[in-house]
Amino acid sequence: MFEPGRPVVVAVSGGPDSLCLLHSIVRLASLLRVRTVCFHFDHGLRTESAADAAYVRRQARSLGVPFVQRHALTSPGRGDSVEAWARRERYEALSAVVEEVGAGAAALGHTADDQAETVLLALVRGGGLEAIAGMRPVTRPVVRPLLDVTRDETEAFCRSLSLRPRRDSMNEDRSLLRPALRAEVLPSLLRALGRDVRPAIARSAALLAADADLLSLLSRDAEREVVAGDGDDVLLHAARLRSFPPPLAGRVVRDVLYGVGVLPELAHVDAVLALAGSRRGSRANLSGGLLAVREREYVRVSRGGTSPGVSDLPLLPRSSPARPRRGGPVTTRDGRARRDGHVVGDPQ
Repeated sequence: MFEPGRPVVVAVSGGPDSLCLLHSIVRLASLLRVRTVCFHFDHGLRTESAADAAYVRRQARSLGVPFVQRHALTSPGRGDSVEAWARRERYEALSAVVEEVGAGAAALGHTADDQAETVLLALVRGGGLEAIAGMRPVTRPVVRPLLDVTRDETEAFCRSLSLRPRRDSMNEDRSLLRPALRAEVLPSLLRALGRDVRPAIARSAALLAADADLLSLLSRDAEREVVAGDGDDVLLHAARLRSFPPPLAGRVVRDVLYGVGVLPELAHVDAVLALAGSRRGSRANLSGGLLAVREREYVRVSRGGTSPGVSDLPLLPRSSPARPRRGGPVTTRDGRARRDGHVVGDPQ
């Protein structure tokens, strides 16, 4: 998880999980050969947020580590999910701080409880394999050292050091899915089954994550046979795309849409797959200003519907490097960097 000699940015909200993580890494800094930077993000959504920030600052000062705070620069738009907006703002600020200090990792305090909630949320929302596989211990630059630790253990850790973590009132709002799962669904499962279901859910997530990794490798191999072009203008060979099993073909399309900076919905992936079997001239409007058009042997995905001729973009040879995986930077063949900014299955 950690690169010796480089800083670790620890995201600290002031709650028991992140507080446990901060104190643990500081105490293990010599063993890990890392330097700790305490990071706090103020969303400005709660009246007590300033007090939370002051508390985290005091913790950093008592531990003798640098403290970095950032504030939300925007507000949730009408109809936006407040949780999604907050996650996006927080991660953008965290990524900027990681780059500023030259950190080797950004450590988050997600626990086994968070993992169980994430898997159940994915099931409730109808998520795919990656979503149901939950969070990964390492998704650079993010690392999650406490993913095998329970919330009960982080709270016991804080009590042992006489720490008094802050409490986020939004975590108690049962009108939100995650707090409702936390307060009602998981305890109900425990009572009904007479045992702790979190370890079993975590095992399922780990098994599914291995399956998802294999399918990702197969998808990247398939893209070499199907995808031409890059950037905002991509061609997919229709007949070859149709020759793949639907789950594999869907992954290829999804990764192409990620590559052009769009977070695809199932309807968009299905629309592109349908065009692969449609007649020439058929088209579909996708998210992010993208247009998909069936052309002779190809489905073209581009912005604004303007693009060069098919002959200008030959298929990538089978020996070409695999296209980048989701969730990280995407670099086009002319060297331009793109980033989809999405962290799979992340609750925070």
